[in-house]
Amino acid sequence: MNRRPGFVVYGLLSAFVIGSALPLYWSFVIGSHTKGDANSFPPPILPGGHFLENAQRVLDTTEFWTAMFNSLLVSTACGLSVVLFSTLAGYSFAKLRFRGSNVLMGFVVMTMAVPTQLAIVPLFILMRDYGLLDTLVAVALPTLVTAFGVFFMRQYLVDAVPDELIEAARMDGCTMIRTFWTVAVPAARPAMAILFLFTFMTVWTDYMWPLVALQKTETLQIALDRLALTGQGQTTDYALVLAGAGMATVPLLILFVLSGRQLVTGIMQGAVKG
Repeated sequence: MNRRPGFVVYGLLSAFVIGSALPLYWSFVIGSHTKGDANSFPPPILPGGHFLENAQRVLDTTEFWTAMFNSLLVSTACGLSVVLFSTLAGYSFAKLRFRGSNVLMGFVVMTMAVPTQLAIVPLFILMRDYGLLDTLVAVALPTLVTAFGVFFMRQYLVDAVPDELIEAARMDGCTMIRTFWTVAVPAARPAMAILFLFTFMTVWTDYMWPLVALQKTETLQIALDRLALTGQGQTTDYALVLAGAGMATVPLLILFVLSGRQLVTGIMQGAVKG
């Protein structure tokens, strides 16, 4: 029996890859032309020779390196926090028996159905009352723990850590927290890497909340917004905006390259698990 993928599978995969890469390619194409070429019709479809010039304009217009450092700091802090707390909570829901665990897990899953936009006004009022507006803490605080992270780690740890292994560790005298660090954490490393990657990417590309919470503090979202407002009242300089967007994408590409092996390992282990 021939199990090799057919033409339809390769066609769908090719269409998916092209569709995913098209926005990045388009940003580089427009960002490598002049303002006049970017606003022309039909627009250019091949890269030009002005990307470095536009990149220098981005650096001159905004505090881009400061914004990138702040965004890197917030995204990394949120990623590490989500991984830590989600692994702890996921392990508790997956392997510890306590009253009301199923109800609590159901409540966590239900919160994933609430649109993020509904929380914008309450979050803004909360941050204002605590005096955290226009600080990086206000940007990071809502994403330090996520319902998706708890659910994701719980589903992974249910089968990744055998109950017999936990019982053996407890019989050897391990405390609950030591059992977690020595048994659950090594088994959960692939899932933890994937969760960190997803959380980092989500925080890095979140455009709405930083614009609400920040005024003067620079992050990439604020920097890109200021690029879009450059020359207000005239034609938007899309070459400048998309050059900045392309520069802001570089750290994500580097992260994907560095974590590619761990990402594939986690996906493959999840595919053959059970």
